[in-house]
Amino acid sequence: MTIIHHADDSTLMSYSAGTLGEALSAVVASHLAVCPHCRTELAAMDRLGGLMLASLPGSAIKLAPPRAAAPACEHKPPAASAAVDGGPVPAPLTRLIGNDLNAVPWKRLSVGVWHSRLPLSEGAKGDLRLIKIAAGQMMPDHGHGGSELTLVLEGSYTDGLGRFGAGDIADLDQDVDHQPVADQDTGCICLIASEEKARFKSIMARIAQPFIGL
Repeated sequence: MTIIHHADDSTLMSYSAGTLGEALSAVVASHLAVCPHCRTELAAMDRLGGLMLASLPGSAIKLAPPRAAAPACEHKPPAASAAVDGGPVPAPLTRLIGNDLNAVPWKRLSVGVWHSRLPLSEGAKGDLRLIKIAAGQMMPDHGHGGSELTLVLEGSYTDGLGRFGAGDIADLDQDVDHQPVADQDTGCICLIASEEKARFKSIMARIAQPFIGL
């Protein structure tokens, strides 16, 4: 697995500090499980954060253990490779969906597009779901009301930002509009977390949005 696209430093810093939202944290943890580069970056941020706290004046600081970011993951992903038995599901994600993407209870969104919404803790904000796009199919053109993280689990897609293959993460904010198109041969399956609902460009997508929750 060759990973080209990584999480932004600001995202990793929020994850290290335990301030990243639950849905976004689940995607980051799953990416960390397959990305040695981002694990190294996170370890450096963790050490820096510890040194900064230790340097504060006053009495000794007792550090609380990092909070679990999401039901699907812990703060520290496994140091080893992501997949269970070499499969496409990162180890932190198997607690929610198992290790077989074919066994996911997919629901149809539109022609050639399916989804499966994943549970978050009670009261948690945001959205976490799997999206499966058939070969050559595209998602509606859209922007974002806040941060959106997309991790490719299987296959690949292309948009205006480039090609994203297995293990790659797209770290997007409200300034980015895009229209992912799945690989012509393999299609793609992605884990997607968002802070706010997508801003769809087409009228039909906006009409359907209240029913699909995206």
